[in-house]
Amino acid sequence: MMHKLMIAAGSAAVLALSTNAFAQQSGLSDGKFVAVGNPNAKQLIGQDGRALKDATGKPYGAEIFAAMQKPEGEITEVSYMFPRPGADKTPVQKVSLVTRASDDLGCGVGYYK
Repeated sequence: MMHKLMIAAGSAAVLALSTNAFAQQSGLSDGKFVAVGNPNAKQLIGQDGRALKDATGKPYGAEIFAAMQKPEGEITEVSYMFPRPGADKTPVQKVSLVTRASDDLGCGVGYYK
């Protein structure tokens, strides 16, 4: 039980401090990126993330946005293909943990498999 609590607390802290975030004007309604941590994704700032699809055509942006509509603090895992930071732009499997951070901000942090 304590182990699960520590994992949940650590995950919440990481998500709260993540630089991969969507922000919206009101009630997470417009789905636009305000920050990204991956240098390969800087072009996403200001774009509507709901329309994003990965290299296989999976609409992962809609899944991320839907996860941010859930109650604050509820963490959802979304898997998709995305390039790692660096010169190699080849998409690889990525998992993002996504949550609603407030009424007008969602937050996600991911890792590559």
